[in-house]
Amino acid sequence: MFYEPARNNHGLPHNPLKAIIAPRPIGWISTLSAEGVANLAPYSFFNMVSESPDIVMFSSAGLKDTVRNVMATGEFVCNLATRELMAAVNLTSKAIPPGESEFDLAELERAPCRLVKPPRVAASPCALECVWIDTVDVADRHGKTHGRHVTFGEIVGVHIDERFIEDGLVRTERLQALARDGYFDYSWVDTVSSLPRPR
Repeated sequence: MFYEPARNNHGLPHNPLKAIIAPRPIGWISTLSAEGVANLAPYSFFNMVSESPDIVMFSSAGLKDTVRNVMATGEFVCNLATRELMAAVNLTSKAIPPGESEFDLAELERAPCRLVKPPRVAASPCALECVWIDTVDVADRHGKTHGRHVTFGEIVGVHIDERFIEDGLVRTERLQALARDGYFDYSWVDTVSSLPRPR
């Protein structure tokens, strides 16, 4: 089949793009509001986009609490979503009033960060402390914006649970990092193969 995304003429019950571009890492983003309320939300448009400098990004459909908090305070934390935490990750996607915290909703313990003020998820084996760089309202090829806000941050601190370090390497398959696929589907990394680059 062939279809044009702008025309949405695929004839399927759901948009297939997110099932094709999969799996997508989940940025489980914690922030603090200007009033000090801890927010936690998962974003499936998330990735590391640069090293040296170490830059991550996440994209939000609409100017949600997470983005507003980052722009107000200049800080956020990327907590590693894992298979073990899948139910909590999903629950924290629920829309709740700005004065309430998803940490409380999902009954997640908070842990302090060292270089930024937002808390991290204590149960998450890895967390990236980030300082905000920019938020861009992405435009299409015609220059029209659609309320899709991409936030960039520099990683300034990294937490790793040492149980997942073996022979000097972080064992991705033991972390079982959670990812989003299409529709309501999730997957996780539990198998890793090594293949040296050609020289």
